[in-house]
Formats: sequence, C-alpha cells, structure tokens
Amino acid sequence: MIAIIDYGAGNTKSLQFALERLGVSSLLTSNEREIRSADKVIFPGQGAAGSAMKKLHHYGLDKLIPNLKQPVLGICLGMQLLCEHSEEGDVKGLGIIKGTVKRFSNQVKVPQMGWNSIHDLKGPLFEGISSNSYMYLV
Repeated sequence: MIAIIDYGAGNTKSLQFALERLGVSSLLTSNEREIRSADKVIFPGQGAAGSAMKKLHHYGLDKLIPNLKQPVLGICLGMQLLCEHSEEGDVKGLGIIKGTVKRFSNQVKVPQMGWNSIHDLKGPLFEGISSNSYMYLV
C-alpha cells in the first residue's frame, strides 16, 4: 500500500488515478497511523512553500514526515519541502535533504513542461546522460 499524503496542497486525485491505472493500491490520507503503516509514501504538493508548511504543521505532518522509515517520494512542491530551506518566502523546510531551494531566474519559463534539453548534470541521478540531451519534463 502506498500512502499519498493529503494536506490540502496537491493534485492528489490525478496521482491516485495514475496509481490505480498501474494496479497499485494507494490511500489518500493525513492520518499518522495510516502513513506510518504504508509500504511507501508519496508527498505531493503545489502552490506556495509558506502556506504548504503551515498546512503540514496544522496536521502534525511536519514532525511525522522527517521521521518516516519507509521510502518517501516528493513530487513538485513536496520534493522542495523536503529540503532545509526555500528562497520562496524565506521558508524553513523539513530538513530531510540538505540544501536550499532557489528561485529560477526570470529568463526561465516556469513550470518546465514538455521536451527540453538539460545541462550541468551532476550527481548519480544523471549518470550516463550526456549534457544537452533532451528529456520530457513534467
């Protein structure tokens, strides 16, 4: 069972539908017991970092998420909130991932969706991928 964290800041229904189409059992929840008992956790999000952190705090999820033992996948704002800090609104994140989420320059189209070339690839995620390769971004 995959728990999808529901804190009012994400497009959770489309995510749940995608998992259903893949034949994966999921539960949309903000309940600590249900989240802890899941095999895996998806932490989605969209919107502003500050208001999302307030919602996490309201549900007590800001204390729960950093202490989860199972794999956690952050999507969009959920991934950003896993970091220590966000420049957007000067917000403290959950501190699971070391680093600061930085704003894109005004010259970059946000969000990046569709085919685009990527460069400055560092880290194991990009191993074997050449700079200026094209990827489909969602």
